[in-house]
Amino acid sequence: MKIAYIDCLSGVSGDMTLGALVDAGVEVAAVQAAIDSLGLPSCRLRCEETKRKGFRATNLTVEHEPEHAHRHLHHITEMIDGSQVMTTSQKDLAKRIFTRLGEAEAKVHGATLRQVHFHEVGAVDSIADIVGSAVAWDLLGVDKIVSAPVPVGSGFIEIAHGRVSVPAPATAELLKGLPLAPAVVEAELTTPTGAAIVATMVDEFGPLPPMNIETIGYGAGDKDFPAQANVLRLIVGEAEGGAGLADQVWVLETNLDDVSGELIGHCSNLLAENGALDVYTTAIQMKKNRPGVKLSVLCTAEKINKLERIIFRETSTLGVRRWPASRHKLERQAGSVETEYGPVAGKVALLEAEHSFSPEYEDCRRIAEERQIPLKDVYDAARRAFGAERDS
Repeated sequence: MKIAYIDCLSGVSGDMTLGALVDAGVEVAAVQAAIDSLGLPSCRLRCEETKRKGFRATNLTVEHEPEHAHRHLHHITEMIDGSQVMTTSQKDLAKRIFTRLGEAEAKVHGATLRQVHFHEVGAVDSIADIVGSAVAWDLLGVDKIVSAPVPVGSGFIEIAHGRVSVPAPATAELLKGLPLAPAVVEAELTTPTGAAIVATMVDEFGPLPPMNIETIGYGAGDKDFPAQANVLRLIVGEAEGGAGLADQVWVLETNLDDVSGELIGHCSNLLAENGALDVYTTAIQMKKNRPGVKLSVLCTAEKINKLERIIFRETSTLGVRRWPASRHKLERQAGSVETEYGPVAGKVALLEAEHSFSPEYEDCRRIAEERQIPLKDVYDAARRAFGAERDS
């Protein structure tokens, strides 16, 4: 599996992303051809090698004739649909990024998606950044995109609506539910364009996943910060060999010593119903020799805030610990076997040439109750049936 990792120590913008993609090996001529097909006025991509804090990177800029157009979302999607060069997947990706951006703008301005018009991001250079990035990601051909937590910066910036604090309103809206990182730089590190690309494209957030690195691309930001290199690093490679698939989850934990078992059970059920991958408890010894319970939750990045709110609301805890964890899991698919008691659904796990079958509890429980037989007999029958099918 081919993976791309976005190392965004100095944030994410459209030009940094596209510069890193080109630096990683995407042909700039192919991206230029797609942009030319949009009918933008004299829009050219210029790539130059530069240095940021002593590190080499590709500085990508968009050169175009001056214009003062304020485009609506439907104007931009019509341009994309009218392209005779972009593929269907490239068009779809570009429109998804712009739609995500339009929804954020509509939310912060209290408008409908059709009413909202883009200011900075409706300009030629921003259109070129987004469409170019969509085309470049498609040409890079990765199966999965992972990103480090995103730093937004600090301070104030001037936009079409006046002076605002960092992150800009649309940027903050786009990054809701995604992990952010602290930043020592007083500047806008992540732009609305960069946030829209990340929010649309990234599958997971966390540390660099296990992989065999093939290429590394560096995209330069406009400014040269004294504290750190203003670059976005894109690491591309093949997932580390081994059984199954690698991904990344988040662990949420809290210790409880003054909550009844009924309340912990209720909280656990709510967590599972609201998207937790797993919920479990561990008996622990707390201060002053008090017995307690450690509540642990596994979840994806986008579920963190929702599940933490449930823990705070349903228990007496004052804090929840969280950290990312790499996970290795077997490939699996739904399956069913025919047993002497009837069909039993389950999951087939794949480990190279080996397969195993895990019967679904609810199916087995129902059969056991209907036939008044031990539950373990149904499990044994399902596994025997799967083995017989495999051997036949």
